[in-house]
Amino acid sequence: MKDRSVILGLILLAPIILFSTAHAGEGIPDPRAGWNELWHELMIDITLIGLVFAGVTVYFMVRYKRQRPDEEGGSFKLTPLGAFGWTLIPAFIFMADDIFLAAKNFELWNDYRNVPENAYVVEVEAYMWGWNVKYPDEGIEVNNEMYVPQGRPIMVRLTSRDVVHSFFIPDFRVKWDALPGRTTYLWFYPKERGEHVMTCTEYCGLLHSNMYGKIKVISQDEFSSWIEKNKKEGGAV
Repeated sequence: MKDRSVILGLILLAPIILFSTAHAGEGIPDPRAGWNELWHELMIDITLIGLVFAGVTVYFMVRYKRQRPDEEGGSFKLTPLGAFGWTLIPAFIFMADDIFLAAKNFELWNDYRNVPENAYVVEVEAYMWGWNVKYPDEGIEVNNEMYVPQGRPIMVRLTSRDVVHSFFIPDFRVKWDALPGRTTYLWFYPKERGEHVMTCTEYCGLLHSNMYGKIKVISQDEFSSWIEKNKKEGGAV
């Protein structure tokens, strides 16, 4: 019985040990990539643990199936070491996996909150029901559109004109609350040109579902031209 407990424990632990080792030392290039990586790891971990425990359950069901209609179940006495192993090994499996994912989560959290030094700053004021986007250094304001340069981190300073809103950019895996009377922030890293949705995910009244806009990632040259054009036109777009 002792040998069987040890072997079963090693079988249960092997997938997690191998998976953790395979992913050790990998860097997180930006918050979006880190979020995708952590979600991928979570799905694999859950799948592996589920398959292992499902396999053990099926084994017990087949191995200890009643052989005759009149057969009565019995039990065998575990040694103290066996009882210790059967109790702690499954608990350790779950805790080891939780601790591993928690460590990866804290690493990702630091990436989300540490804004790169060369980030371009944009201010966003939420209101019922839209987004007022400001470029403080250029004196430009845009409603429900945000133009940003490709290949440069973007820091968004958030505030609210009225109630609590939640600024969410699904494509970049970033979301943070915009609060009245307080400035919060998030950042994202647009590596490719394209359009992305920004929306509110905190219910804020009758037209909450209409509170969305577009983030347009353009080249640095296009962005500089856009800035200069809107400066000449007075700053309001």
